[in-house]
Amino acid sequence: MKKFLALMLALIMALALVACGGNSNQSNEGGNDANTDTNTTNETTETGSVYWLNFKPELDDTAQKLAKMYTDKTGVSVKVVTAASGTYGQTLTAEMDKSAPPTMFVITNPSMDDEWGDYALDLTGTAIANELNTDAYNLYNVNDAKKLDAIGYCYECYGIIVNPDLIEKAGHSMDEIKNFEGLKTVAEDIHARADELGFDAFSASDMDGSSSWRFTGHMINLDYVYEERAAGTIWTEQPASITGEFVPNFKNLFDLCINNSTVEPNTLATGGHDAEAEFKSGKAAFFVNGSWEYAAVSGDVPNATMIPYYCGVEGEEKAGLNCGTENNWAVNAKVSEADQKATIDFMVWMVTDPEASALLVEQLGIMPYKSAVESTNGFLNDAARYTDEGCYVFDWATNYQPDVDNYRAGIVAALNAYCADQSDANWETVRTAIVEGWAAAYANTH
Repeated sequence: MKKFLALMLALIMALALVACGGNSNQSNEGGNDANTDTNTTNETTETGSVYWLNFKPELDDTAQKLAKMYTDKTGVSVKVVTAASGTYGQTLTAEMDKSAPPTMFVITNPSMDDEWGDYALDLTGTAIANELNTDAYNLYNVNDAKKLDAIGYCYECYGIIVNPDLIEKAGHSMDEIKNFEGLKTVAEDIHARADELGFDAFSASDMDGSSSWRFTGHMINLDYVYEERAAGTIWTEQPASITGEFVPNFKNLFDLCINNSTVEPNTLATGGHDAEAEFKSGKAAFFVNGSWEYAAVSGDVPNATMIPYYCGVEGEEKAGLNCGTENNWAVNAKVSEADQKATIDFMVWMVTDPEASALLVEQLGIMPYKSAVESTNGFLNDAARYTDEGCYVFDWATNYQPDVDNYRAGIVAALNAYCADQSDANWETVRTAIVEGWAAAYANTH
């Protein structure tokens, strides 16, 4: 019995010595607290990953390059998937249902925020929100005005891009184009003499998915904005209906585009024309598009400038460009904290790193962040010039379109019928798709 007790005592002492020996190898500073800190550090520095579901097809090459740069620099995995043009809503729905959903996605407007706001992390006070230099382009939750669901990563302008050299070659000047009457005179004269001049007025206005947004998402904005101006207010929430008072003005400009063009109107439904290439190669003097095209066209048309949507509204000589954004980054609230942190860190890097932000600014034109490189986008400079001259800005009222994909699809279908046969009856179908289509889309989503 004594031998047994002695053996047990020896064993206990040996275990105690092992334990003491383990502690004796620790730094004297911290002791057990240091061990606790190590465990905490391991938990908080768990490596997350980034999955960016990109909204802009034209940004894909740059986004993929940025992803590789960041992974090479930090070791953090960054995956970029770009939705095909006109399919972002469907793609987002499909991807969010997967076991590894996007950690970073885009909410384009308040209507979309109504659907996806619950998936958005509140970005108030986060490192990326602290890098902003303006709050003007942010999206707050439709049900909680204090919750910052998405932050603008660029703002843009759109209107009609013009090659002044071709205008002069046709015997006109930019000074003639100060309203719809002037634009119509110049465009119709160029079209009438296209064979003689070697170029036409407008590049193609295709109605396929890669192009129709220029008209159903952009040009139609002129009706919404002039409705706002007539009512003396700016929309702060999605209206249940619109009046369509200025749809005839939309028709003025749309007719001018399709009937004074490089292609016949009845070929627009199927698409296949390259409006950008037509403009860059000097085959067309006018190109309906936005500031994101500056990098693509300025090399071939260094004097390219942008003019407003002149459409025959009284006083439009004081019109400016359409300025705003539907490009708002959101962070998925339903992924792990590690993935959320990794995503925010990646976003901060993109807008603060000189090389990274330069790549984005080159593609996007301008970014509302304190440390991003300055813009050299001539079309955004045009927007600023109009504003400096006291012209009114077209806000992006189009962001309030209800059930946006289906609403626009209805307008496209009506425009296709109209382009094939420009009858009054077919135009009434277009008006119905714009006005009654809005009310129906609103009812379906509320």
